[in-house]
Amino acid sequence: MPVSDTDLTIIRPLELDRWSDALTLLSNAGLPTADIEQNQIGEFLVVLGQGRVLGMIGLQCFGPCALLRSLVVDENVRGSGLGARLVADLEAKALAQDVQELWLLTIDANAFFERLGYRVANRESAPISIAASREFAELCPADAFLMTKRL
Repeated sequence: MPVSDTDLTIIRPLELDRWSDALTLLSNAGLPTADIEQNQIGEFLVVLGQGRVLGMIGLQCFGPCALLRSLVVDENVRGSGLGARLVADLEAKALAQDVQELWLLTIDANAFFERLGYRVANRESAPISIAASREFAELCPADAFLMTKRL
């Protein structure tokens, strides 16, 4: 179903009262949640609309490098541009935190991220801090695409 800007609140930080909804959205999309804790709530941005969380994205910073993680858009509003809006807002947030390079892992969204300027990289090229993250080392399968973008 199409979503217009008037149907949505602005993209904003995830708040505690939407924590459970956000985790459910991630789980329903098959994305890892095992390493996400409530004290990381400030790392996530959400789009609220139609009385629920319609999309979210996270930023896990490691100095000048950061991991873009957990981009998800409710299946009923995919194709509406919410994913690209979330990525753009996250990139702005990363720049404000002096992040110079974003990294991400994806199983099947590589074409989406390529359209946004990300490029596929060899797993061996990941910075040590990214490679040591639980998402990289344990949660994402070894055949997931590693992608990066300089900001």
